[in-house]
Amino acid sequence: MTASTAVTLTPWHSPGTRVPQRGNRLTRALARGLLRLGGWRVTGALPDLPRFVIIVAPHTSNWDFLVGVLAMYAIGLRVGFFGKDTIFRPPLGWLMRWLGGRPVDRSNPHGVVEQTIAAIRTAPRFVLALAPEGTRKRVARWRTGFYHVALGAGVPIVPVAFDYARREVILGPCLWPSGDLERDLAVIRGFYRDKQGKRPELFAMDM
Repeated sequence: MTASTAVTLTPWHSPGTRVPQRGNRLTRALARGLLRLGGWRVTGALPDLPRFVIIVAPHTSNWDFLVGVLAMYAIGLRVGFFGKDTIFRPPLGWLMRWLGGRPVDRSNPHGVVEQTIAAIRTAPRFVLALAPEGTRKRVARWRTGFYHVALGAGVPIVPVAFDYARREVILGPCLWPSGDLERDLAVIRGFYRDKQGKRPELFAMDM
């Protein structure tokens, strides 16, 4: 796995013209204002590519979802995510779809990976966001579906951290999967090693 060319960190990053975008100047200003009220900022940069996979961690609190949505609007990024069909039922199903959610059949785990690869390959622009921990509870090992999706779709992985110690949403370096799972996970682990979730005791570095 190799990293992209280094970029200068900025308080607010605007995605390139090839990246799927959402919102407008008003929604960006509103989201940035709300983040500032909470003492948060977004640092780093996204690759100017039409398709890639974002992984977000640590995921230890329900607050992560709110911070993530505000960060998404603050930089004007449109993301998609997949979830079990039950979360797309009333009363919040419309909200999940509006935020970019798509229901999948999770009865076959392998089928989910294949469905996701196909969705990315066939879309002109698609940024997939997911939490590899899969839960807010402490887990011994991360789910590696994100890696197999990125490898199968031929797209890079962008690690994003919710660092409550610094109050930063950190957009990490763009990393291309090499096919060597253990070596590449070690690189990702290095990015997250000094990041602190809202509940640090629930964040494990084993993958």
